[in-house]
Amino acid sequence: MKRPAHKPGAEKRRFAPDTIFTFTVGEESVQLLDFLIRCMPDHKRTNIKELLKYDQVMVNGAVEHQFNAELHPGDEVKVNITRAFVTFYNRRVQLVYEDDDIIVINKGYGLLSMGNDKIKEGTAYSIVRDYLKDKDPRNKLFIVHRLDQHTSGLMIMAKSVEAKEKLQFNWNNMVRQRQYVCVVEGKLDPAEGEVRSYLAENSQYLVYSTDNPEEGKLAVTNYRTIKSANGYTLAEVELETGRKNQIRVHMHDLKHSIAGDRRYRAKTSPIHRLALHARTITFIHPITRRLMNFSTPIPPSFLSMVK
Repeated sequence: MKRPAHKPGAEKRRFAPDTIFTFTVGEESVQLLDFLIRCMPDHKRTNIKELLKYDQVMVNGAVEHQFNAELHPGDEVKVNITRAFVTFYNRRVQLVYEDDDIIVINKGYGLLSMGNDKIKEGTAYSIVRDYLKDKDPRNKLFIVHRLDQHTSGLMIMAKSVEAKEKLQFNWNNMVRQRQYVCVVEGKLDPAEGEVRSYLAENSQYLVYSTDNPEEGKLAVTNYRTIKSANGYTLAEVELETGRKNQIRVHMHDLKHSIAGDRRYRAKTSPIHRLALHARTITFIHPITRRLMNFSTPIPPSFLSMVK
């Protein structure tokens, strides 16, 4: 007698995708409940109210509970008949943008971009990956670029191999602007300028500047003072190249280390973190070819240092 492959009741269930209806608001504004009743004539009013109550209705990408929420022409309404929409929440990672191909996040400081030999979970990558897997176990996630563990700010991730490869192989052409803000020790003089050097890395993984093009890779950093006060300067920094620790090394070369950067000889750490934040990124979408532009506010703790 042939034995079953699994114990009764323990068979692996095949994943069934959610049933999601998508509606677009027409030329007139309307309240949400009235709109859903009109679009879903096979559902009773009480059933639709339950969908609203249990996180199964989304307006323009955000879960909506209010039956009298005002909808405007062009608004997109999604209804998940199967279950509540999977929403993203994490104290250290903010989901800024998501579509079928890419995700843009705002990574908190102190968080690894992706795992290493010692740490696999609790990284920006694993947090976003788990969110996508909750939506559909078949979903995938790929790292496009990284931020230093102690740098906060905007990061792009890809949801397909095609999007990942197009961004990585054409990074210099597709990424039009990368702007950071940092707080450095002392007053920058001149107030704005360019730093150009070749960056190399020693056996202790410390990146340093050299004038020898055969020893390192060219790195170009442009900076502009926003405000100076209290012995610190808040500066806007724009990268022409994207080398490891580039801004940290170049600020150290100017003898104005970033506050909190003990590795590059900072003397102070008033906000108990590296005062470096990836504020703005502008790039060509790898699939749609649309110009994408994302920006975050200057961290309040940075502003507090130069009040």
